[in-house]
Amino acid sequence: MLLAALCGGAVVAQNYKITLRPQVAKDSLYYMGQHFRDKYVLRDSTRLRPDGTIVFAGKSKLPTGVYTLLDSKQKRLFDFIVDDSRQFEIAFDTNCRNANMKVSKSKANTLMYEYMATLEQTRADSRRLNDRMRSKDTAEVSLAKAEMEALGDRMEKYQKNYMKANANYKFTKLLQLSDNGDVPDEVPQDQKYIYYRTHYWDGADLSDPNLIYTPHLFDKMNYYFFGILYNQPCDTIIRYADMILHRVENDSTMLRYFIEFIAPRYEKGTKHIGWDQVFVHLVQEYYLKGKCTWATPAEVYNKKQTIEYLSASLIGAFGQELRMADTAQSPNPDDWVSSHYFPEKYVILWIWDPDCHHCQKQTAELKALYDSLQATGKPMPFEVYAVGYESDVKKWKNYVIKHELPFVNVGGMNVNIDYQAAYNVHGAPTMILLNADREIIMNKTLPTANILPFIEQYEKDHPEQANRPPSKWQRQQLNDRRKFKE
Repeated sequence: MLLAALCGGAVVAQNYKITLRPQVAKDSLYYMGQHFRDKYVLRDSTRLRPDGTIVFAGKSKLPTGVYTLLDSKQKRLFDFIVDDSRQFEIAFDTNCRNANMKVSKSKANTLMYEYMATLEQTRADSRRLNDRMRSKDTAEVSLAKAEMEALGDRMEKYQKNYMKANANYKFTKLLQLSDNGDVPDEVPQDQKYIYYRTHYWDGADLSDPNLIYTPHLFDKMNYYFFGILYNQPCDTIIRYADMILHRVENDSTMLRYFIEFIAPRYEKGTKHIGWDQVFVHLVQEYYLKGKCTWATPAEVYNKKQTIEYLSASLIGAFGQELRMADTAQSPNPDDWVSSHYFPEKYVILWIWDPDCHHCQKQTAELKALYDSLQATGKPMPFEVYAVGYESDVKKWKNYVIKHELPFVNVGGMNVNIDYQAAYNVHGAPTMILLNADREIIMNKTLPTANILPFIEQYEKDHPEQANRPPSKWQRQQLNDRRKFKE
């Protein structure tokens, strides 16, 4: 594990000559690479010399940082650092072990390999002690635990001393970046997670744009947004995204590194409730306000068009009223059924296709839930406004009648608006849940078993919604919405 990349430091016009001496050369072509996100960027290439050395040399500017030796298949062999010298030598064995690296004319590399070798040895010792702690001999277990605690204390002391003594070296700055921080004991238990995600970036020097060429920054960014914040509400994700992006918004290199990685994932995260709202915010706050200076006018325009399309179906947006023909398929708009005027507090817009196997399966599950709720004799918590996503009206009607779907069944071309555009529908099945105000509170397809728990949690989070009726929407439909019409 560890590095492969460029890290902080000023660019200096200086010739570089990096000589690497393999114990046994296994290839004839080698590359010098850097990390960029989860891939390598190739910076130089060379062939094995007759004397068995690998030499990268040139007169171009070579920024300080951590680089990677790659073989002809671009497989990583080991990392080295350009910091206090651009002309140095490293001899390495066939396994590229840190403890066996022999460095000449570069203290930075000597210090880095010493640290990595110490870390590897500590991990090996820890594994042995863990094995001993599984012993049935209680005395042996007790002794191993004591040795493990002492080992931890020694490593902690070593790391602190190393960081203090070598604070000006680039490798040390990368170690600081890898430190996600500890939560102080005095922080209340229910606040520890909030403290952690708030202070996660405290040790990171985000003023250094060269960090974009390190795996450390990528791993830290990826884990933060799609690990720590993964299951958080969209408002929380937006708040913490802004916390980080505002720190780097005056550095176009860093801002682009972050936003071009995270924004597409929130845009395409169609299974995650609220992620489209995060994407809309990122576009509005950074692209449309001119902060993404690298973006072309065409790119900005396309993103603007995308979020205008998405905005109508975001969590919290008012759900546009649909009026569609039921199975009678009357061309008269007065006969069409509204998606909003029901006495039930919640409305599930269920957009499905009778030819879709997944739609058939979940429609059956939804019917079973619906029937079981009706059988209790209690008021229904929701109504299902089921839209047949199928141009073949006869096929849709036959399916509804054959399976006796108890929902409000509508479909066909007799409709007041383009519901696919209104609710950002890309296919079937699609589920939209509206609250008593007919606002969108969920715009992703939930498993049927999760519908009632979702509503229960929603009312816990929004107690003002718990006991209120949809008074504005209680007008009865003009026709019998239960009766199937041939």
